[in-house]
Amino acid sequence: MNNQVNLAEQDILNTILADLKRTAREYTTATTESSCQTVRQMFNQLTDGTLRLQGELYQLMKQNGSYQSPPEAPRQEVDKLYQHASQTQQKSQQYAQMISSQGNTSQNEPTHVS
Repeated sequence: MNNQVNLAEQDILNTILADLKRTAREYTTATTESSCQTVRQMFNQLTDGTLRLQGELYQLMKQNGSYQSPPEAPRQEVDKLYQHASQTQQKSQQYAQMISSQGNTSQNEPTHVS
């Protein structure tokens, strides 16, 4: 009977953990699609709270042996992926600034009609 209780608890915890991960993804999507700064901040706060709760549950499950973590990624690989993501972010920001400045320039120029 005790094994059934443990299995049921583990299933419930795994379900909650999966739901927290899904919810964090949904909030992140909502944040990126929000045009209102107040709504965006609200979804940021919800995302942060959900990630904190997910992390706490994960740590609890890991400590109790209810969750087996994948092996740690090699530090060199993580650094490489981080560097690539940083470069992509920088290029995106530069592109957005370029497009923004082009838009401002074209708005200030007189329109010629032939």
